[in-house]
Amino acid sequence: MDFLQNAEFWVAVGLFVFIGALVFAKVPGMAMAQLDARAIKIRAELDEAVRLREEAAALLEQIKAQRLETEKLAAEILASAESEATRLRAEAKTKLAETIKRRQDLAERKIAIAEAQAAADVKAAAADLAAQIAEQVLAARVKGLKSDPLVDAAVAQLAGRFQ
Repeated sequence: MDFLQNAEFWVAVGLFVFIGALVFAKVPGMAMAQLDARAIKIRAELDEAVRLREEAAALLEQIKAQRLETEKLAAEILASAESEATRLRAEAKTKLAETIKRRQDLAERKIAIAEAQAAADVKAAAADLAAQIAEQVLAARVKGLKSDPLVDAAVAQLAGRFQ
């Protein structure tokens, strides 16, 4: 019975008793149940992660579609704004040309009126000057004479008609 005095034997017996106690207490079954529960929890988490990933992918696709739609709308708005700007530019050019023409016509009319007024003023001044000169010439002629030869000739003609 040398093996009863061998320490390794008692360690082996203790190990077998410990393993037997564990089996008797159903520790391996509980460990398996805990592992199964943990596997079920991990599986649920993995399923949730897959579901969340699918939702994220669907949301990403939705956002990409919205971005494309928004870019398309922005391009349409930009094209509309450019065409509106082109139209407004052409309209402004037309209005500017009309305004310039109107102002030019108005200036030409004012110039024509001023020219006519100046011509009338010159004619009036010339007529006044001619009348003054004629008056001075006639006054100088008549001053030395007792009678005006033109008046005498006109009276003679009248006298010849009445006779």
